[in-house]
Amino acid sequence: MHDFIYLASQSPRRRQLLEQLGVRHQVLLPAADEDAEALEAEVDSELPLAYVERVTRAKLHAARARMAARALPAAPILCSDTTVALGRCLLGKPADAAAAQATLTLLSGRTHRVITAVALGWGAREALAVSVSRVRFAPMTDEQIAHYVATGEPFGKAGAYAIQSAAAAWISHIEGSYSGIMGLPLYETAQLLRQARVSF
Repeated sequence: MHDFIYLASQSPRRRQLLEQLGVRHQVLLPAADEDAEALEAEVDSELPLAYVERVTRAKLHAARARMAARALPAAPILCSDTTVALGRCLLGKPADAAAAQATLTLLSGRTHRVITAVALGWGAREALAVSVSRVRFAPMTDEQIAHYVATGEPFGKAGAYAIQSAAAAWISHIEGSYSGIMGLPLYETAQLLRQARVSF
C-alpha cells in the first residue's frame, strides 16, 4: 500500500479535488529550467482526444524523471491534462484578453466537449483514464463576455473559463463529470489509485 502520492500539477483545483477524496499528496513541480509549457504544444491535425492523452503521458514521464533526479522517496505520481474541444478544434489557454474573448464568443450558445486525461505511474507501471463531458453555454452578449474576461478568470484555463467561477451563470447543461470539467475526474482517479493500491 502507498500512503501518499506525488501530484505533478500546479493547479490548486486538482489539489482541492484530491483533498476531497482524502488522498495525501505532495506537489512535484517542474524546476525553473524545465519548460513545462512545451509539453502542451499542439501538433498539426492532432485530434483533441489524442492530444490530451499524449500531453498527459508526457507530463507523467517528465515527472518520473524529476522524481529520480531529485532522489525523492518512491511513490505513485499523478498527472492530468484538460482541454476544451469544439468539433476537431482545440481551445486551449488564451494568450491574452482578445484570445479569451474570441474563445468565449465561439462557445456562446453552443455545446462543447471537455476532455480530461489522468495518468498514474507507480514502479514500472502506468495507467491512463479519460473523462469526456459535454457543456452547453447559453448565448452571451459581447458585453457579458468582456466583463468576464476583465475579471482575469479565463487566463490559465482551457477554453477560457472555469466551471466553478462566475461563468457558471451561462452554463445551461452539463453531461458527464463535474470534477472532470474542473480538471480531475474523481471517479476515474479513484479507480487508478485503487489499482496502484494507494490508501485514501
